[in-house]
Amino acid sequence: MASKENQMTATLLTSILAAVFGSLQIGYHTGNVNAPARIIEEFFNHTWWSRHNQSMPDHSLTFLWSLSVSIKDFGALLGSLGVKCLADTFGRRNSILIVNALSVVGACLMFASKANESFEMLIVGRLVFGLFCGLVMSLNPLYIQEVSPTNLRGAFATLNQVSFATGILLGMVAGLETVLGTKELWAMMLSLSLIPALLQYLALPFCPESPRYLLINRGQESQAETALWRLRGPSDEVFTELEEMKQEAAHTQSALTVKEFFTKRSYRQPIIIVLIVNLGSQLSGFNAIINYSTKMFDKANFDEAKYLTLGVGAVNVTFTLVAFFLMERAGRRKLLLTGFLCLAVCNLSMTVIDSVLALVPELRSLQVLVVFFLISAYEVGPGPISWFIAAELFDQPARPIAMAFTSMLNWGGKFMLALLFPPLLKLCGAYVYLLFMTMALTAFSFTWRRLPETKGRTFDDIAAEFRGSEGIPLHNKTGFNTFP
Repeated sequence: MASKENQMTATLLTSILAAVFGSLQIGYHTGNVNAPARIIEEFFNHTWWSRHNQSMPDHSLTFLWSLSVSIKDFGALLGSLGVKCLADTFGRRNSILIVNALSVVGACLMFASKANESFEMLIVGRLVFGLFCGLVMSLNPLYIQEVSPTNLRGAFATLNQVSFATGILLGMVAGLETVLGTKELWAMMLSLSLIPALLQYLALPFCPESPRYLLINRGQESQAETALWRLRGPSDEVFTELEEMKQEAAHTQSALTVKEFFTKRSYRQPIIIVLIVNLGSQLSGFNAIINYSTKMFDKANFDEAKYLTLGVGAVNVTFTLVAFFLMERAGRRKLLLTGFLCLAVCNLSMTVIDSVLALVPELRSLQVLVVFFLISAYEVGPGPISWFIAAELFDQPARPIAMAFTSMLNWGGKFMLALLFPPLLKLCGAYVYLLFMTMALTAFSFTWRRLPETKGRTFDDIAAEFRGSEGIPLHNKTGFNTFP
């Protein structure tokens, strides 16, 4: 049996790091628009004045800015639809390289918008970049999980979220007025994602394609073996993995349609699990905090709210790193259960604190701590796991469709929350957090009853459990009755 050290080759690490440059770009464009919002709105108004010799109406300015921010998530929702076609046609690695061009085009359009005095270019650039987001946040976990050894699969998949969170923090810093969030430099700030895009083009072509794709999808056994040798080095595990892949291929059909995916009985349980885990993750309060933390801290009368928001970004990165180290020790199930339960407690606390904050202003410091704790609870479990759990629960033919489904749920949840949170906050006040608490508790309950532990198990082993779930209660390795 090969040791973990023997499996950690330079080629494997390069492949993982080259892939996560994509999520770094996404995080960067998630975090860089909040701080310079006022300056970019002034650019919109100046452009309108130069065209019509009058100021833009306030309602039009508000609508255009909201559209500029949210259209990335809408584009990501659309981009999710292309995951299966790209991943099965061009392969996992090549698809990441192809969609990276969308990031380059989007960043160039955003950069050129200021020189061309066109806010339309900025909006279209965000839309094109959104298409990239929807595709790469599915393709990355797909590629990472298929090139990683079983005992490191979850930890390496978590690096996608680490990179995303790091990008958010870098975007927050770059958007500050003291850095690049100024009238002169905001367009340059929007173009900096070109650096990781270029690094990805330089590194990823030298990384191997997914061995599973080569063997199971293409039937290219010799190429799959070569890719495994490059990823694992001289190890007996190469032959063990090849045998496991052949067994998985024997249990799966060669092609799968979207209709078959949603109607096949053995996929029913994992589809419901993916649905509940992802919606529970996206609608549990994290995205509201990330999007509106500055306004929340302003409301609590903090003088430097934007720097507290940087604290949110720093906590975000820190606990994705904690998740990386815990993923293969604690397992997916325990981290999800802990995360959802803590999110529910945090949302209840937010409701209580926000309700009495006007009467007891001293509680604002406690509110900051609760926000930080909510961020950490999300990133230790639901955040990273929701993006990759579908890749572990489905067999090879279904995996690209499952990841597209995951991407649609994640980006759809983000888009819906960005759209609905402000009016819900006005309508419900502090009680809006009780809705998030309900979602977190629902996800906790369903995870407890239905999700098997996938840590340390082969893809075929997990798929076999669901193949046997058609009316037969099974017990997973932890002793839980997975399908009561």
